[in-house]
Amino acid sequence: MISTTFDRHVVLIVDDMPDNLSMLSDSLDESGHIVLVATDGMSALERLDRITPDLILLDAMMPGIDGFETCRRIKLIKSVSHVPVVFMTGLSETEHVVRGFEVGGIDYVTKPIRPQEVVARIGSHIRTARMMSQTRGVLEHAAHAVIVLGGNGLPLWQTSKASLWLERYFPGSANGTGGASHKLPAALQAWLNQNLALQRQGGCSGTPLVVTQDGHELSIAVSPAGQGHGITLLLEEKCVSAPAVAAMAALPAGMDEAAVAAFDSFRLTPRESDVLLWLGKGKTNRDIADILGMSPRTVNKHLEHIFVKLGVETRSAAAVLASGMVQPAAGGMLQ
Repeated sequence: MISTTFDRHVVLIVDDMPDNLSMLSDSLDESGHIVLVATDGMSALERLDRITPDLILLDAMMPGIDGFETCRRIKLIKSVSHVPVVFMTGLSETEHVVRGFEVGGIDYVTKPIRPQEVVARIGSHIRTARMMSQTRGVLEHAAHAVIVLGGNGLPLWQTSKASLWLERYFPGSANGTGGASHKLPAALQAWLNQNLALQRQGGCSGTPLVVTQDGHELSIAVSPAGQGHGITLLLEEKCVSAPAVAAMAALPAGMDEAAVAAFDSFRLTPRESDVLLWLGKGKTNRDIADILGMSPRTVNKHLEHIFVKLGVETRSAAAVLASGMVQPAAGGMLQ
C-alpha cells in the first residue's frame, strides 16, 4: 500500500460532480496538497486498497452507495479507519449532520463549496490527525493500553494492545481497532456507566474493573478528566496466581499437587475446579451453590463449560473423573 509523503498531504476527494472535483482539485493543488479523486463510493473504497490518504473529502449524496454508507465502510477498514473524513453536503438538516458524525465523519462543509474555507478546515484536521497518530504511537509502547471515548460513549480510538485485551477478556464482544462505530463490551459498558454515575455524585473515581483469565488479570480504570474533560480508559494486565495454584488454595484438604495438576490439565478455571471438586463429592447444584456462594444457575453454567473441557456429556461421567482425581488424604477421608 502506498503511504503518504511527510511534507505534502494527500487528500482523496470523492464527488460525482465534475465541476466540484475541478474546483477543489485546483484549490488544494495550489495550497500544496496531493489530490486524488474518485467519482463514487465504490471507486473510493477500491482506491483505499492501494493508498492511505491524510484526509478524505466525501460528498454525502452520490449515485450507488451514498457518502454515509461509504464512510461507514471506510471505518471498517483497519488500515484507513484512522483517516479523518469531512463531508460535503447540501443537506443542512440536523438529522443528516448527526448521521454524518454517527458513521465516523469529523466535520462537514455545506454546498456551494467555498474553496478557501475547505482548504483551511482540511489543514486543521490533518494537523490534529497527525498529532493523534504520534500520540497513539507513543502509547503503543506504554505499559498501559488506552481507549479514548467520544461524547457519544463510543471509542474514538484505542491502542492495538487494548483491542487485543478486549478480545481476550471479553470473548464474543464486537470490537475492533480504531473504529469509531465499535461499541464497548456490554459488561465493560455497564461498569463504566456505574463508575461515571459515582463520579457525578461524589466527584471521586470508582473501583477499577478487574477481570481474570488463565492466570492473568486485566484491570480497567477511568483516567481523571484532563483539560479536554474527555473519557479515557486505562487498561493494565498483570500475571496472577496460575489457575492450578488458585484452585489448590481454594479447595479443601485432600487435594495434593498431583490432584491439582490433574485439574489443571483440563484448563479449568479456579471456580470450575471448585465446582468439579464438590460434584465429585456427590453434592447437588444447590449444595455447591451454597458452599461456593453462587446461584444454582451459575453452577449449572460452570458445569456446561466443565463437560466440554472434560470431553464428557453427563454429570455422572464428570463426577467419576473428579472422584478419580481427588484421593483421600493420608490418615483420613475427605469430608
